[in-house]
Amino acid sequence: MTIATPDAPHAAAPALHLRLGPIEVRPLNGPLGAEVWGLDLSRDVSLEDVRRIHRAHLQHHVLIFRDQRITPAQQVSFSARFGPLQRHVLAQFALPDHPEVLVVSNIVENGRPIGLGDAGHFWHSDLSYKERPSLGSFLHAQELPSEGGDTLFANQHLAWEELPLALKVAIAHARAEHTYTARYAELQARSPWRPNLTAAQLNEVRPVVHPVVRTHPETGRKALFVSEHFTTRIVGLPEDESRALLAELFALSTRADLQYQHVWRTHDMVFWDNRSVTHLAAGTPPHLRRKLYRTTVEGDVPF
Repeated sequence: MTIATPDAPHAAAPALHLRLGPIEVRPLNGPLGAEVWGLDLSRDVSLEDVRRIHRAHLQHHVLIFRDQRITPAQQVSFSARFGPLQRHVLAQFALPDHPEVLVVSNIVENGRPIGLGDAGHFWHSDLSYKERPSLGSFLHAQELPSEGGDTLFANQHLAWEELPLALKVAIAHARAEHTYTARYAELQARSPWRPNLTAAQLNEVRPVVHPVVRTHPETGRKALFVSEHFTTRIVGLPEDESRALLAELFALSTRADLQYQHVWRTHDMVFWDNRSVTHLAAGTPPHLRRKLYRTTVEGDVPF
């Protein structure tokens, strides 16, 4: 089962299914998201099908591919059809034979975590702390808990479009700092498994500055581009004003009516646009096992 905001008045998707040759794109009843049927990612995917998926991705922002029984190598190969792949700074949680694949998991084996267990604890857009943040991310379910483990997505185009006019004017040309370490110490305090960053890792994730409102490089639509996880300050504002403005934007950008809640099924693969949405891991009971594989496609410098 999937959960979407019912009968959302500003749903981004049309009510009717969109048939694209052998692929069927079924829009969800909410502010974003669609299921893609008729595609087996364990086989070669034609260039025309990749183009159809790309168009649907731009329109719906989050795509769900059901029952995809694929290997990590096949996930890497398919992900790379959409651009160069980026590697996570915590390379110790990547698959040894496939360093582009980040293991997202709360499982501990032989006294050691097999993956990054608290990934997605705060709302964020993947790799917004890089000069070239992620275009999109793929997450493939390997092992799912019997309860919990959902992922929430929030439409940042609608978040921008529905801001009060005065707030739009105030932030239209603002820039903000993003840093991977913004809440790292807080996450370490919550989890005994999150490692200290080495000097080399810290050098990979030095703070960057991006527009608060970015323009999607392919569709031209504007979207909010701040998150509670990685955005630390509005450049040029006093600290108290910056903190207050960011708190307001964080709240407005993650309203319930902007969200789609993905309830994972076995072998789901989800592909989302980090230029259009932010996301959040809803949490998994600590005694239940959860493991997913993530690949991340490099994007452009935000403008």
